[in-house]
Amino acid sequence: MSTTTDQILDPDTTMGAVTLRVGDLEGMSDYYTRAFAMEPFEERPRHREVHRVLGRGTTPLVRLIHTPDLPPVDPRQPGLFHTAFLFDDAASLATTVYRAAQDPRSRFVGSSDHLVSEAFYFTDPEGNGVELYTDRDRSLWLHDGGEIRITTAFLDPNAYLQRHLTQDLPDAGPLGAGRVGHVHLQVGGLEPARDFYVDALGFELTQTGYPGALFASAGGYHHHVAMNVWNSSGAGPRAASLGLGDVSITVPTAADLDALVARLAARRIPTRTDGRSVGITDPWGTQVTVALPDLSTEELLSR
Repeated sequence: MSTTTDQILDPDTTMGAVTLRVGDLEGMSDYYTRAFAMEPFEERPRHREVHRVLGRGTTPLVRLIHTPDLPPVDPRQPGLFHTAFLFDDAASLATTVYRAAQDPRSRFVGSSDHLVSEAFYFTDPEGNGVELYTDRDRSLWLHDGGEIRITTAFLDPNAYLQRHLTQDLPDAGPLGAGRVGHVHLQVGGLEPARDFYVDALGFELTQTGYPGALFASAGGYHHHVAMNVWNSSGAGPRAASLGLGDVSITVPTAADLDALVARLAARRIPTRTDGRSVGITDPWGTQVTVALPDLSTEELLSR
């Protein structure tokens, strides 16, 4: 690796499409299509499951796996707090927020100014959290010593839409593809989460002062992954259920994968490798895949 050490992830690390196990594939596909302006890219049957990738533009954003025999999402167990979709500008965000709010299946759960970003939160029909957000320019981020200041202040959703939404925008549809900006996880404890996601995986902590949560990233971003114990403190490994199936992280080069495998081996953390990706499991049973970029839809479906 040319821009990082063997102990941390490359600064150009990003997040990939999140995998959700769903009970109603057609209903959830329709919801993500109508509420978030995604389109089905491709699907593949695998044994008793059906895997379907949805996205915007050419960017895969979510993979839905039809597993109707699993119990519903338990909001108290480790897993997904929310998937956060990042938009390049306020107009694209406002358009998507407006669409999501108009869908009667959406549950709007709030909006916040985090200083580093402006965000809107929804819950999908099967109980998975979704964040839609834009970042403020990095030059405007505030720092406290070595940490990035992240807070939660009220953001008036109606005032935001009035500022950034015009009538032609909803009619024109989404303006930008968007991407997965970060994933926020529920975990059983912050120390083992730090051991796994920071010390082993190689993210760097960016905020440790937020009550009950840790934020970490690569390359100085405010966070690619967050971990909280607000609903799941003390929980052990998660039971099989609908909800989060896989967290995907993208690294630039094969050398990054090699360094990751070495870090994990030193900590005796088992891995699954295929030359283009490394699969691991966090202390609560959440699957994490670290993969090379330009992953085709076919590769995503075959994982």
